[in-house]
Amino acid sequence: MVVLHALSDFIDCDFAIADSSCSYWYEGRCPQSGVRLKLPRTSMSEAIAHGLMQYLANNDCYSREGKMYGILLVELPNGEERVLKAFSGLLNGCSVVEGWVPPIPGRDEVAFEESRTLAQLEAIKQEIITLKQLTERQQYEILFNDFEQQLQAMSDRHRHCKHQRQEKRQQICNTLTPEALTIALEQLDEESRQQGIERRQLKRQQNAVLQPLQQVIAAADARISELKQRRKALSRQLQAQMHASYSLTNFSGRSQSLQELMPGGLPTGTGDCCAPKLLHYAATHNLKPLAMAEFWWGESSVNQDKIPGEFYGACAERCQPLMGFLLSGLKPPLPDKGEVTLPIIYEDEWLIAVNKPAGLLSVPGRYRDRQDSVLSRLRNLLADGMALISVHRLDQETSGILLLARDRQTHRQLSQQFQLRQVHKVYEAILSGILTVEQGKIELPLWGDPENRPEQKVDWQHGKPSLTRFQVIAREGDYTRVEFTPLTGRTHQLRVHAADARGLGITILGDRLYGCCAITSRLHLHARELRFKHPQLEKTLHLQAITPF
Repeated sequence: MVVLHALSDFIDCDFAIADSSCSYWYEGRCPQSGVRLKLPRTSMSEAIAHGLMQYLANNDCYSREGKMYGILLVELPNGEERVLKAFSGLLNGCSVVEGWVPPIPGRDEVAFEESRTLAQLEAIKQEIITLKQLTERQQYEILFNDFEQQLQAMSDRHRHCKHQRQEKRQQICNTLTPEALTIALEQLDEESRQQGIERRQLKRQQNAVLQPLQQVIAAADARISELKQRRKALSRQLQAQMHASYSLTNFSGRSQSLQELMPGGLPTGTGDCCAPKLLHYAATHNLKPLAMAEFWWGESSVNQDKIPGEFYGACAERCQPLMGFLLSGLKPPLPDKGEVTLPIIYEDEWLIAVNKPAGLLSVPGRYRDRQDSVLSRLRNLLADGMALISVHRLDQETSGILLLARDRQTHRQLSQQFQLRQVHKVYEAILSGILTVEQGKIELPLWGDPENRPEQKVDWQHGKPSLTRFQVIAREGDYTRVEFTPLTGRTHQLRVHAADARGLGITILGDRLYGCCAITSRLHLHARELRFKHPQLEKTLHLQAITPF
């Protein structure tokens, strides 16, 4: 089966010489040496992927289901360059397709068990469909609605009659003799009792008709719940068997099963993604990887987070935890001179605090050009990085202390301290003008205008309360150095409180979003101090990061 393809199948080969810039790095740390390994997604690999997209667009069978596709540009031992292509999971129900990289070895070993389990899962699916489509459900709905209409009509009629009785009582009290009045009132009371009996009879009739149907439906729902639990158990059992059988090989020649690589648990589909398929095939066929690109094709994903024709990096749940092992054996890249470092200012087994540089996101953004962040870098750098959770965030342009938890319990406890305003935060900033007062507080409600995101503004009707204390540190030429202590944690709180005329009326230096026109390289806002109670050590931590401006 032909798997290696010529570059000319996808692009004009002159492109290889013209452009080799990088837009994304597949990266991870070697489990043995701890060395950081990287594989680029270059302009050339993206162009090859676009060529593959054109091929997919000309064949309807590739548009029936949405999935990830990928290409890997490799170098043969003789120096020639070739292309591998792969799809995630199954393609139209097939795992092996001519021209595409085959699945990772292991599926054959559990093929019989997989076939038997898939048949069981299909039978469960069909039984659930049958139980959900019971005629009793439709009968119940029709009869229930019919009784409800009857009850409503009866209630309306009884309400009208009650109103008439009330009016009649008022009339006869002034016109009838005592004996006649007693008889008339008893007749009205009897009419009321008869209507109550009428209502109770209809309710009893409703229960008699609907209760047998309810019992059938309840039994069906209980069976559906039982089938779903059975389906989940079968799926987990099959995945465990597959993961124990699937064996990945890296470029140092070492092989390990998925279960060994991810002993803490494996999401469904681990090992079936494009990147592991491509890298495993290259490693086992003495091919040197040069660049890789993955993209979505077909219908948009269920939750609409994948767009056809868009490039995506290694998925956090399935691929990223394997990337360090898969790339092991490759020559480590030279240090990237433009890469911003992440100084760690505190670290223990429960949490980690870094001094975030200005210009770097706290957590990855939604789109592919906003994936580089403190969280994504630490997840690649640290052995337990995939478990990290950001406790709070700093604006991309703001530098300073960022706190991350290493487990969910610590994250929950620290988040609670932030929510209850038990964390003491101090920021340092330079204002783009002279502030005449020495200290004070700013209390302005802030609201994010949905028509003008991410900008925040003061809004007395919709805004959330926000409070900031400030203290002048020094006046330096035409600028003022201040210390901010936010008592609430609203988005852009300090920036708006500084810039708005009802606050300080002076923008933070470099804050172009809120009107600063001064030419400067960065936003002069730094998260300098963080003081909080350590959830496990039961002591107060006072973290500090020197202001870089």
